[in-house]
Amino acid sequence: MVESAGGGPGDGAAEVLDRPLPDGVRRRVVQIVSDSFGGLTVGELPAQLRQYARFAPNRRAKFAGNAMAAALETDTLFRQRIAEKFREAQPELAGALDSGSPPPAADPLDVAAAAYVLRPVDWVKLVTAAGEEAQRADAERADEEIRAELERLREELAQAREHTRAETERLRVELDAVKKEAESLQRKLRSALSDVKRGEAALRKAQEQAEAQRAEGQAQVSAAESESRRLKARLGEAEAALEAARRAAREGRSVEDMRLRLLLDTVLDAAQGLRRELALPPVSVRPAQTVDAVEPGRMTPKDIAARALSENDPAILDQLLALPQAHLVVDGYNVTKTGYPQMPLEKQRLRLLGQLSQLAAQTGAEVTCVFDGAELAAPVLLAPPRGVRVLFSKPGVTADELIRQLVRAEPPGRPVIVASTDREVADGVAKAGARPVASAVLLKRLT
Repeated sequence: MVESAGGGPGDGAAEVLDRPLPDGVRRRVVQIVSDSFGGLTVGELPAQLRQYARFAPNRRAKFAGNAMAAALETDTLFRQRIAEKFREAQPELAGALDSGSPPPAADPLDVAAAAYVLRPVDWVKLVTAAGEEAQRADAERADEEIRAELERLREELAQAREHTRAETERLRVELDAVKKEAESLQRKLRSALSDVKRGEAALRKAQEQAEAQRAEGQAQVSAAESESRRLKARLGEAEAALEAARRAAREGRSVEDMRLRLLLDTVLDAAQGLRRELALPPVSVRPAQTVDAVEPGRMTPKDIAARALSENDPAILDQLLALPQAHLVVDGYNVTKTGYPQMPLEKQRLRLLGQLSQLAAQTGAEVTCVFDGAELAAPVLLAPPRGVRVLFSKPGVTADELIRQLVRAEPPGRPVIVASTDREVADGVAKAGARPVASAVLLKRLT
């Protein structure tokens, strides 16, 4: 920073600072300008500083420091106004500087900053001396910090040496322990080698004995494998039975209980249906009812003969499904290939299942439709219609076998009707107690 020559003679205005203003002095100068800033009117301020007139002193020093320092350096009138405000604020320091004897106890940075603003005689020397004093103070602080750091490093070095000595002693103790352990291990190794030699001799003897028993063992293994296969087969059967029992237990009843309950419901419904059919009175038998006579409305043998239907009459299916707890089992592909074989299998299934759903809703009977799983190229994604149970036979099992299993699963006495044209199926289910019906009869009833 260079001061312009513009003051009177003897006031130091002609002196020039030949080096940059020290940072510490510059900060004090900016603070003096910021503190005196508020005592000036807006018109007395340089144009570049008027925007900071309403700032607080600290904010002004923070945001306008460079601008204030530049204005103080270039604008002599502004510096003189700031000097007047400083003389009013600190008359003692200003007077001491004017007399050429700054206070010895004052901070050199404050003295240099005041001299830079007031510009007394030899102010350049005061500023230079303050900079040198600040550098000297910084150097002393740096030396002090270096000495402190050196002392800290010496302490750390001493601690490290002490730690190294302790660690070395510990490692020496561990090394002695390891040497002793190694000697012990060598003794154990020699003992182990002797044991190994004895073991090798025993092993050779055992190998000879094993060789003698190997032939006998092979025969026993063959027998054991045969027995194992037999036991695995029995185990598979037992696991299947166990799974069925667990499934029945989860349902809260056993298979036999279910069959018995279903048979009981069938007997009860049949008794009620028989009572309605025979028009039995709700009271007990009266003496007058034992007399043989023809009562009004009683069916005669001639009337019963008139009610007989043909095997191909669809009405016979309605009579069978009207029986209590009736179960209709349908040989699916046998029926569809009898009625509409030209359609694809998927459409055959959908058409039949839709018709069976209507039949189940009309009669209230249980309906199960069985399809042969061997006809499928992939798993069927099918939502069974309401009232119809849809089953596919497992691999290796035909639909005919699945139908016979369903019939055997029913308790004796329950009316089971099987719709199939397959003679082998019809004969088999008839022997099991079911009533076979031709597929054509079911198709007539459905249409």
